[in-house]
Amino acid sequence: MAERAFITAKVFKWARESAKVTEEIAASKVTVPVDKFREWEAGDSFPTIRQAQSLAKAYKRPFALFFLPDIPNDFQPLQDFRKAGSKELSTSSIFIIREIQQKQAWISEVNAENREDIVPFVGRFSSKDNPVLVAQDILSTLNINPLNYNTNNPILKWIDKAESNGIFISRTSFIHSRLKLDSNEIQGFAIADNYAPFVFVNSDDWNAPQLFTLVHELAHIWIAETGISNDLEPSIKKVKDYNPIELFCNEVAANALIPKEFVENLDTIAFTSAQETFKNAKIIGVSSFALLVRALNLNVISFNSYKKLKIEADFEFNEFQKREAEKKARQKQKEKSGGPNYFLLQLNRNSRLFTQTVLDAFRGGYIEPTQASSLLNVKVNKFPKLEAQMYR
Repeated sequence: MAERAFITAKVFKWARESAKVTEEIAASKVTVPVDKFREWEAGDSFPTIRQAQSLAKAYKRPFALFFLPDIPNDFQPLQDFRKAGSKELSTSSIFIIREIQQKQAWISEVNAENREDIVPFVGRFSSKDNPVLVAQDILSTLNINPLNYNTNNPILKWIDKAESNGIFISRTSFIHSRLKLDSNEIQGFAIADNYAPFVFVNSDDWNAPQLFTLVHELAHIWIAETGISNDLEPSIKKVKDYNPIELFCNEVAANALIPKEFVENLDTIAFTSAQETFKNAKIIGVSSFALLVRALNLNVISFNSYKKLKIEADFEFNEFQKREAEKKARQKQKEKSGGPNYFLLQLNRNSRLFTQTVLDAFRGGYIEPTQASSLLNVKVNKFPKLEAQMYR
């Protein structure tokens, strides 16, 4: 007879509920009837050790947690700055937030214990300040010129500059192959910490909106407002469904990414068609929509021109999405045998800066192999393959 796991029922139930997993799904993970699973949560019977281990893995919790006498203090939910009416956070969103919180808490504690200098720009401003000044300070601090990226993928430049200044940037679109992140639900979040500011960007989006999300979340760091965001884009004047903090950070991002002088100095032909708008938006790495809204807010184009061009741009974007979907399908077919590079995906998910910090601590003997492996989501014997991706 299989050995039973004498778990604490209320902790066992809390672990499932905090992971946003239904009783039905949890029961299916260990192939038992729902009624039997409910007995475990009520404390009337107990799962086997193997069943409890499987559920700990499904809930993204340590197995030992089930045996605690009481519900532990968990990471506090992040402030929800998302647009009014956004759906409740799903399991995948809960898991990625908790994962980043764990990474951030570890590195913050390490930096504090080592008496590292605090990151000087965290909370340098507040939402009462002028967003133009905040945008200028971000560009100056990171040494970025939005009119001269010298790359076809500006977001990589922003990430490199941010991490060079002590901001950890994580990007992913999945927890695992069957649990993906929805960009409509969560586009990004920021943890504004004096020792280890962390930014997450959902990569289930095109590069242009990802870049806007990244700079929006950097604005959260600059005003020390930790929280989750979605539906990020330049705003047309004031939008009642948006949190004031989000409107402020959108304004900062718009000023940083789409300089006023760039828009005002564009040739008149720039806003004669969606194709021309797209061509100019691409120069600075933003979407056509972002450039149109910025031009409208700066009174460079009229509202009627904006409406006409937006309809055209929406049509062009839909056609672009179809072409990209076909291209991805063909690419997927080619990659079927190998699939995407696992180590590159984990490197982006962990943050390059975080990965290097953990590897240095591991090689210096400051942390145990199991902890290093857990922090990086990679087996210890695969560390060389992970590290190799950092220098490609």
